[in-house]
This record gives sequence, C-alpha cells and structure tokens, in this order.
Amino acid sequence: MTTAVSPTPAPERTAPARRRRRRRHRIALPCALAAALIVTTLVAHAVDQPDPAAPGFLSPVAATEHGGSRLAGALRGRGVTVQRESDLLPALLALDDRPATLFVPAPELLHPDTLGALGDLPAGTRLVLVDPSRRVLEQVGLPVVRTDRRWAARAVRPDTDGRPCPLPEAARAGSAAAALQHYAASPGHAGELRRCYSGGLVHLPWTADVVVIGASDPFRNDRIDEWGNEELAAGLLGRHGRVVWLDLDGPAPPPRLGTGSTGEPAWSPLPGEAPDERRDDDGGANGGPANGGSDDGGSDDSPDQSGGERPDGDNPLWAAFPTWFWALLLQLALAALLVVLWRARRLGPPVTEPLPVRVHSAETVLGRARLYQRARARGPAAATLRSATRDRLRTRLNLPATASPDEVTALVARYTGDHSDEIHELLYGATPATDAELLALARSLDRVTRTVAAAHHPSEGDPR
Repeated sequence: MTTAVSPTPAPERTAPARRRRRRRHRIALPCALAAALIVTTLVAHAVDQPDPAAPGFLSPVAATEHGGSRLAGALRGRGVTVQRESDLLPALLALDDRPATLFVPAPELLHPDTLGALGDLPAGTRLVLVDPSRRVLEQVGLPVVRTDRRWAARAVRPDTDGRPCPLPEAARAGSAAAALQHYAASPGHAGELRRCYSGGLVHLPWTADVVVIGASDPFRNDRIDEWGNEELAAGLLGRHGRVVWLDLDGPAPPPRLGTGSTGEPAWSPLPGEAPDERRDDDGGANGGPANGGSDDGGSDDSPDQSGGERPDGDNPLWAAFPTWFWALLLQLALAALLVVLWRARRLGPPVTEPLPVRVHSAETVLGRARLYQRARARGPAAATLRSATRDRLRTRLNLPATASPDEVTALVARYTGDHSDEIHELLYGATPATDAELLALARSLDRVTRTVAAAHHPSEGDPR
C-alpha cells in the first residue's frame, strides 16, 4: 500500500486568540446595531418634524399637512377676518387703531434688525408667536426664557401641572397638543406671566397682549382635528375678530430706510425699491395699506391683498410623498445595508486538508475477496465474477445486453475452441462448493476473457 504525503498544515490560531475574537464580536455587533437603531430613530424624527422655512409652513393658503388653510377656514367660519401679509412692514401698518391679532408662525425667519418692532405694537393688539427661539425672545425684549423641550408634542390639559390656567381660550379648549417647548419667566421678572399646558403656552400682559406657544401642532392641517387643537388655535387668533397673518416665504432680507411715493420715510426690505413699488407674487402691485391700496386700512379676507394666491413652491419628488414614507424608506435602506454587511462577512484563512490515501486496484480486489471469504459468500462472489465476465465478453463480441445464454456460449466457444457445454457451465453453471472450486472458477473465467480478447483484438494485448 502506498500513500501520498500531505503538506504540512499551517499553524492554527491559538484558542485564546479565537476566544478574544469571538468576545470582540459579541461586544461590537450589539453596539453597532444599537448605534444604527439610534441613528435611524434620530433621522426619522428629524424628517418627521416640520420645517418653518419650508414653503407653505402654516400658510393660510397652503393645504399641505403642515399648512394652515384649515385654520384660516375655521376662523372665517367664525366671522374672523384673515388678512395675509408676506412682509413685516405691511403687517405692522395693518395694525391700526382697531384691535387685531398679529400671528407670526415662523418668527425665526424674521431679520434680527426687524424683530424689535414686535415689541412696540399698539395697545389692544395681541401678538401670537409660535415656538420662538431664545434669540427671538431676547431681541423682541420679552421677559420669557426657554426651558425643557419634549421629543414630540403631547396633548395635555391646561392645568396639567396643578395650577389653573388663567387664559380663557385655553380653558375652553381643554386638552391640546401644546406641550413641546416649555417657557418660563426670565430671572428677575416681577410682572405677571400666565402659564398653561405646563409652560407650553405662556400669556404675558405686556405693552401688547403677547401669547407664546411652543408647538405648531394646534395650527397645522394634519393635527387641527385632534383633541382641542382647533378650539385653542381659533380662540388665540380670533379674539379681536381680525387676524393679520404674517406668511413669510423664507428668511426675510435686511431692511432699509427709503422714501415712499408720499415723500415720507418708509421701510423697504428690497434694496432700490420703494414700498409702493413692491410687487406681490403674481406680478401685480400689492394694494395693502403700506402703498395706499385701500383707504380703510386694508382689512381683507382674501388669501392676499392682490387676490392672487401664493404658490406653495415647486413640487419635486421629495414633496410628492409624505415624510413618513421617506423615513420608512431610509429605515429599509439601513436594514438592507446591515443584511449586506452581515452576509458579506470576511472569510477566514485557507484551511489545509490532507490528501486521501491512494489504494491500488489489486489491493481493492484482495480486500473484497477477503470479505467474501470471511462471510463464506461463495455464491455471491461467483455470481459477481460470472456477471462481470459476461459483460466484458458481450462488449468484445459486440453482442447486445439482451443476448441469450446460448448465443453467448456458442460465440465464446468458437473463439476459444472449447466445447459449448464447458463454456455454458463456466458462465452459467452451479455455485462452487469450496474455496478451491471458487478459485478455479475465477482462473477459468480470466483465461476465457484473455483468449477472446486476444482473438478479437490481437494488437491490444491484455484487456485489463
């Protein structure tokens, strides 16, 4: 018996090294999954939050989920006049001697040089600010500071902190989604500051009647039907029967002092353009009170003073689907990335494998013969030898597999010169009774096969 010498296998890693690697994987994989989950949650939350700088945010003419058209319709249904202004100067000029409410849904978009004007509103005016930042509060001069902020707006009762809410509009509305950003009085402020919804809404009887609310949810189209949101929003804005709605298209440009058509100093946000020459969105002259468009102060119940509606901006693919769709799509993409990283794990080093032992055919025959001998299976051994011999003979003699024993016997006898009875007994005879008879049978079968092969193909030599 001969065997092939296998190459020396490469040294394997020690058991402590493998254990350290598995331990690192047990620690790193859960940490990576937790980090991915946190990042996905933060991104989904950021996508779901409304952007005050987005076109149509709390606009009285925007029917999107973050617009305010439903609130404007509810106010008109209560007999409240809604006057939309897209610039701070016309909005301030619209606040004449008649009581009105100035609604600023995105105070962060106002230019810092114009925020101070909100602190000099005429008496009898109500100012409603939605989620003002610390900068806005300081530049307006309000004695209010921001405190804690929740993850998302929560609907609570006006007296949820145990103190009664002194604002009648909030008391009538009941539970509303106003608890997002909380406010409190500035340190050292000795005046009155009325708190509702755990500080999510504060009322300051100041030079003007100031209301600061830390959530836009009660005013939005997608949440106005929940809880008492509509009652709260309409109550805050409709107290005086007239609302000047400051609907900004984006961050306001810096103001400048100019001279209007009347010869009086006027405030124009556009360089080189007087207020009376300012155009609205559809190209027509803005006929508001700032440019003499109406004699009675320009009280208007139309979407804007020129009668044209401001478009909500382009409608790209991003705006064609709700925000939750993009958040879900992002989570699915991250999940697919994790699956790819999991399935594309690094393969280990090549593993050496010893070659199998080579066994010669003679050794195989000898081994099988000994198995037959040990089992005393002379009958199966003889049948196997005769069947293999008949197959080889039929192949040599071009006989079909269906050839009868007489045909095989006659043709083999003609090639070997033996009597047909002897060939028939050799190929189809009885089972040997002893091992000696089995050995004689094997030798006779081998002789017949060699004779036929030599006679049929003399140049090929040994058929084996």
